[in-house]
Amino acid sequence: MVTERIKNITPSATCELEGTVAELEAAGVHVIGLNAGEPDFRTPDNIVEACDRAIAEGKTKYVSITGIPELKRAICAKLEKDNGVHYEPNCIAISTGAKQALYNGIMTVVEPGDEVIIPIPAWVSYVEMVKLAQGVPVLCDLAEDYQLDLAEIEKSITPKTKAIIINTPNNPTGGVYTEESLRALADLAVKHDFFIISDEVYEKLIYNGKKHFCVASVSPEVRDRTILINGFSKAYAMTGWRIGYSATTPELCKGISDLQGHTTSNSTTFVQWAALEALTGQQETVEYMRTKFVERREYLYKRLAAMPGIECQSVDGAFYLFPDVSSYFGKSWGKWEIKTSTDLCAYLLDEAHLAVVPGDAFYAPKKIRIAYSNSLENIREGMDAREAALAKLK
Repeated sequence: MVTERIKNITPSATCELEGTVAELEAAGVHVIGLNAGEPDFRTPDNIVEACDRAIAEGKTKYVSITGIPELKRAICAKLEKDNGVHYEPNCIAISTGAKQALYNGIMTVVEPGDEVIIPIPAWVSYVEMVKLAQGVPVLCDLAEDYQLDLAEIEKSITPKTKAIIINTPNNPTGGVYTEESLRALADLAVKHDFFIISDEVYEKLIYNGKKHFCVASVSPEVRDRTILINGFSKAYAMTGWRIGYSATTPELCKGISDLQGHTTSNSTTFVQWAALEALTGQQETVEYMRTKFVERREYLYKRLAAMPGIECQSVDGAFYLFPDVSSYFGKSWGKWEIKTSTDLCAYLLDEAHLAVVPGDAFYAPKKIRIAYSNSLENIREGMDAREAALAKLK
């Protein structure tokens, strides 16, 4: 029998949708995929070649649970240069994706009954990870402009508050939290003695001249209350390589290492050498991908803004737009009656062969998430199909 712990988990809506799309495509259905949270670009050649070299050189054995020293030193250098925060290698743990780094961090600091504040809309896995740690997710609305609502966060703090999970740039909204708001959050963490688990995996994908600010850089005191999460999937188009990392205090890093030692042990050794090349090699491909996302974002936003009944904010990060589609609730076409964002997404997949993610999955029932991590041609085709499908709803 499946345990109650597992029965209590809500399956990942994004992963389930990816499986549905794969099944449809295997059956010969052409699906326009604007659902996946991964770049459509190939992993840069220099990274692939570094992996090939590592395999050829026999770098395929077990290594330290927390990763090879060369990569940990490179991550420390990156965090100092890009984010203005100092860590030593014994603060870094390499994991099998940023998702594992998040899970490790949550499991290391959250005791049964501890409360963890999660600003919503939020990525689908945060709440489920807290539940697996037997913590209590405390959902707290973002402001209307997708910034942190410090007043709402402060109202959510209790003596049981152990941590807050933040994500900037944000999935699913695309919002980029301001330095001012993150400094204010840091003050709250110090005042009320809780951790900040900061997911910064989209940090390289920022537009309109905005800048990423790392909350751990506020002060050494705040750094020691932060579990910083990052990875290589988004900026370097390395989603399937499954490599990420956390940065925190030596004590917490030791706890993360102990946990990982009984789950996956070290992340794939030759992939770590590829990640080292990603950090230390040429960065032109990162900027090339970012500029392509800018072009796609501008096109997608204009199309959405021109559609009747759609309200959409223009945001500054990641590769998502998060329009409000609630004006279509209560409408119908054929067998379809649209009551929720899940209904609308199912209708679009059936009628337009367009895959997008319902906002229900992110605790935002009036919204849907559209990823512009696909070619401009596919985005154009998807918006044409979406427009035609929505026009049928009466």
